[in-house]
Amino acid sequence: MNRMWLAASLALLLGLVAASSALAAGGPVQPVQGIAIGVPGSPYRYVTFGAGRATSVQELARGAVSAVRVPGHYGVPAVDPNGTTTGLSADGRTLILAEIDAYLPPRTTRLLALAASPRLAIRSRLTLPGWWTVDAISPDGRWLYLIQYPSSDVSTYAVRAYDLLARRMLAEPVVDPRERDEAMTGLPITRVMSAGGRWAYTLYFRPSGVPFVHALDTVHRRAACIDLPSIANADTATGHLRLTPGGGTLQVVVDGVTGASIDTHTFAVTTAPGHLPSAPSRPVPSERPVTHAHGGVPWALIAPLVAGLGALAAAVALPAWPRRRRAAHSR
Repeated sequence: MNRMWLAASLALLLGLVAASSALAAGGPVQPVQGIAIGVPGSPYRYVTFGAGRATSVQELARGAVSAVRVPGHYGVPAVDPNGTTTGLSADGRTLILAEIDAYLPPRTTRLLALAASPRLAIRSRLTLPGWWTVDAISPDGRWLYLIQYPSSDVSTYAVRAYDLLARRMLAEPVVDPRERDEAMTGLPITRVMSAGGRWAYTLYFRPSGVPFVHALDTVHRRAACIDLPSIANADTATGHLRLTPGGGTLQVVVDGVTGASIDTHTFAVTTAPGHLPSAPSRPVPSERPVTHAHGGVPWALIAPLVAGLGALAAAVALPAWPRRRRAAHSR
C-alpha cells in the first residue's frame, strides 16, 4: 500500500514538472467561459458556461436565449492575454470552441465546429494529436487557422490551415514566403482584426530579438512577418494595435505612444516620432525547445518537492530494513 502511494506521489510530481515546462515561457491563453463573442453587424452573441461535466453553449439575441449542451469542458478560444477571442466567422454562421484542458501541454486537442446560424448545432468534432490552439477563422467559415506547438516550448510554433469543408489539414504551414526557412518564435501580446474579418494582425514579443507583427490573410492562406526594430527596447507588454479609419495603416502603440506605423498594403514600416518607454530589466528566457529533463523548468520550486518525496521514499523503505536484518541473522 505504501509503495502504491509513493508511486502515485511520484507520478504527481512528474505531472507538475511537465506542466511547469509548458508554462515557464509564458504561452498561449486557455479558452474562456462566460465571455460572449460576436461579430459586427450581427445581432447574435455566443457564450459558454460550465454545466457539470458538460458545457452549455448559449445564443444571445435581443434578450432571447437559446442553448445547446455538449459533453466536456469547452470555451471560446482566446488569442492574447488581453482577453481577445476568436472562433466566430464574420458571416456569423460558424462558431469554433476549444476544449479547456487541465494539464499542459495536452496530449490531444479537441475542437468543436458549430453551426451558429440559422440554428445552433454541432457540425463536426476535431481531434488532433498534440498541442494546438485556435488562431483565427476566415470570414466565410471555411478556413480554420491553428497554432501547432511541436514541443513544450511555447515560443516556437507553426501556423496551420484546416479546411472545415473538406475536413483536412493542409500539409504545409502558413508562412511568410520571404522567410520560409525561418522558424516562427514569439509570444502573442495583442490582436486586432480588419473590417470584414479577413486580416488578423497580432503583435508578438520575441524573448531575445525584435518584436514583430504577424499579418495573417485568412482568405488566401498567406502571412507576413513584419519586424519592428524601432520598438525593440520598448516594453511591448503594454502595447496594442490600432487600425486607422479605412484600414490603410496599422499603428503599434506602446504605453500610449505610437512607436511604428505599418502600411497594410505594402507592409512598409514607418517609425513614428516620440519617446517610447524602455522595457524594465528582466531575464531573457531561452528560445531553445524546453524538454522535461532540463531548460525552462523552475527547479528552484520543484527541488523541495523532490527532496520531500525522497524523504517519503526513505520513510516507506525504513520499516523493511529491520525485517531484512532479522531474516539475515536467522539464516
